[in-house]
Amino acid sequence: MRIGTRGSALALAQAAWVLERIGERSEIVVIATAGDRGGETGDKSRWVSELEQALLDERIDLAVHSAKDVPAELAPGLELVAIPARADARDAICGAPSLQALPAGARVGTSSLRRAAQIRAAREDVEVVAVRGNVDTRLRKLAAGDCDVLVLALAGLQRLGRAAEAEGALDELVPAAGQGALALQARPGRHSADVLAALSDPDARACVSAERELTAALGASCNTPVGAHARVLANGGLELSAWVGVPDGSAWLADHLRGAAQGLGLAVAQRMLAAGARELLDEGQAPAR
Repeated sequence: MRIGTRGSALALAQAAWVLERIGERSEIVVIATAGDRGGETGDKSRWVSELEQALLDERIDLAVHSAKDVPAELAPGLELVAIPARADARDAICGAPSLQALPAGARVGTSSLRRAAQIRAAREDVEVVAVRGNVDTRLRKLAAGDCDVLVLALAGLQRLGRAAEAEGALDELVPAAGQGALALQARPGRHSADVLAALSDPDARACVSAERELTAALGASCNTPVGAHARVLANGGLELSAWVGVPDGSAWLADHLRGAAQGLGLAVAQRMLAAGARELLDEGQAPAR
């Protein structure tokens, strides 16, 4: 089996994790994406479109994505065939134990519009600065003093064996839809049920599906500060938390709802739209750069 992935250290680690669990002869095929070549920020397709084309051209058999990078609309003829067990979905802070511990004026580094908006909403007295690049690059920039603290996905640090870099998890931030999860994409019917069962986690799939349903119903994109995170309850249902705001953090809405997984994302989106989420999304739409 040919497993397609981007060439970053994190993407390769994720693909290697999948390869170990397939249990059959397989290889990793690195595909350069527009995002790797410096394509426009704010467009999720820059991370996946070349991998999707490789699937359609039958150059690879399975694509491994970070679920948070997968757009709501998939390329025709492809589907998400498995969502493996999810890692910790929370954001992490490097350089301090918490946002509350920061002094006024501290420079908080992030490349995420969602994180920036929620940080500003929580701490209007700190400065959010753009810190881009892969995980290693961003950590080097922190060490070089480009920012005082850095906010990253905890799952990425864990998968790279760098969890010790995180001094705390930011429970007050609502993660991006799909954060901490992998999404495996392929042509329908390409893989056996046994192979997919070894890679699939029903709870993770239910949570990620609800989060993606929410963001799709809101019409959210990478240019809008939206968080969505679901967790499984003891009764088998889900609790879905959501956050929508403007980039400067001056206005926002949050909601959470418990219920059956089916339709929960749509229900939360409708509640938020009724409370004014569309106006926030329209007001806070950041231009693609």
